[in-house]
Amino acid sequence: MDSPTLVVLAGPTAVGKGTVVRALLQHHPQVVLSVSATTRAPRPGEVDGTHYHFLSPQAFDELIATGGMLEWALVHGRHKYGTPREPVERALNEGRPVLLEIDLAGARQVRKSFPDALFVFLAPPSWEELERRLIGRGTEDAAERERRLETAKTEMAAKDEFDVIVINDDLDQAVSKLAELMGLS
Repeated sequence: MDSPTLVVLAGPTAVGKGTVVRALLQHHPQVVLSVSATTRAPRPGEVDGTHYHFLSPQAFDELIATGGMLEWALVHGRHKYGTPREPVERALNEGRPVLLEIDLAGARQVRKSFPDALFVFLAPPSWEELERRLIGRGTEDAAERERRLETAKTEMAAKDEFDVIVINDDLDQAVSKLAELMGLS
């Protein structure tokens, strides 16, 4: 059986998705990490096409209307974020492995377009460890941490919707398992 070329990675806040993805890309630069689009303005240091595709609200809405988004959401009632379809399909047509690092709602949307993709849920070793990691980041105030933990409960409850659950208790092991699932090792 061929390994899937499209892998969707999701998991709760502070589980370490970004850390796992960065480590995977260091070891496997042939993997195409999808670059999301957003309607928000670039932050200092962000580069269009590298960090995000920065689009006007009109351009984003046109992509939605024409089926040009694999998934999208309105975040915090302000800005839209999503995964443009064309770069993903182009990389897949070139035979390159593609990784989407997205949230639960996005993963559910992608399943409609790519039911044969491999859906991987990155889980913490325990709820307590997830809380510790979120607090340890020091990037959110108490109210935001509580909001994120409430969302994480919903995300954790959906883990059985995924094809594979990878426990992120050891970075190297999590990266190796993801590489194996992608047919890279």
